[in-house]
Amino acid sequence: MTTDELERLLAQQPVAVLHRLARGRVQRHFRSGKRRLIELLLQHSGHNRAGLESDLQALLEERQAPSEPSGRRMPAPPSITRKKMQTQPPPPPSHEPSISLASWLEGIGVPPPQPFIPDPWQTEALSAVSETDVVISVPTGSGKTYVAIDAARRAMADNRTVIYTSPLKALSNTKYTEFSRLFGKDTVGILTGDRQENSQAPLLIMTTEILRNLLYDAAGGEIDVRLDTLGLVILDESQYLADPERGVVWEETIIFCPSQARLLLLSASIGNPQDIADWLTSIRPTACRLVRHSKRTVPLRAGYLHPNGKLSPLFRTVEIPYGHPHQLHPEAKRLFVEYEEETLPSGRPRR
Repeated sequence: MTTDELERLLAQQPVAVLHRLARGRVQRHFRSGKRRLIELLLQHSGHNRAGLESDLQALLEERQAPSEPSGRRMPAPPSITRKKMQTQPPPPPSHEPSISLASWLEGIGVPPPQPFIPDPWQTEALSAVSETDVVISVPTGSGKTYVAIDAARRAMADNRTVIYTSPLKALSNTKYTEFSRLFGKDTVGILTGDRQENSQAPLLIMTTEILRNLLYDAAGGEIDVRLDTLGLVILDESQYLADPERGVVWEETIIFCPSQARLLLLSASIGNPQDIADWLTSIRPTACRLVRHSKRTVPLRAGYLHPNGKLSPLFRTVEIPYGHPHQLHPEAKRLFVEYEEETLPSGRPRR
């Protein structure tokens, strides 16, 4: 049998048959779709082509054989049975029943109003930023913006200028709208490549490139009163320090930032926050404080949305089972197999 003939024959089989062939041959085959399974089986066939063809033929004969009256299933080919006994791990412990879609969706939405109490890490960050530079590394949705807003409010109360930078003009526009609503339109200005409004306001929103250019001009001798009264610089999305093209902008902004201003770096995805804090300590007049918090305030839920609009929890539990084997929800597995069968009936994507 040629490789093309074997590929066509594999493409004609259901995904379940391909998974049976992959047992003992392909690691973690249950994660692969039909097209990928065929590719992996063909790659493995170079080691034992005859064994793969023999097992495939045995499975084809099993499918074609009439079912026994007693309802017993035909045994798998001996080679597959041996591989299964040698490589298949012991069955997992019993699990609680899978959650329903209604249970999975329960609680999603805007929570009821309740008194706001800062988290300990927020209190720590606000206390530290009044004295030194701070790097905040916490998950998305944990409350970084609250720290930025309160730190800005305190700095302006001391008649200091505050600059809030973001990597994108769209994000700068969003923050301008948000802060204008919080502090009043006369208190907030914006400076981007496309927009300049209220440029002498005590709270300025700008892209990081704009601030870098202001600092360049000041280093060249140009007087800017805003920098003389600068008390706080908030660098949002500070993971851009690692960007191969734009990271230099963040580095130069930090290097040229006036020594009297406090730096507040915010990010949910800095991979090496301690290294960043150590670097700031080495080039700035005061030791940088790192504030880390790993627990998500807003937990994540994972679902599977079929192209036909059917929605299912991805796992058997409401939340993502971090640190544990991922037990897929039976309905999600069924929908995924259905999608594979619909889109790859002959082993190749539809055009």
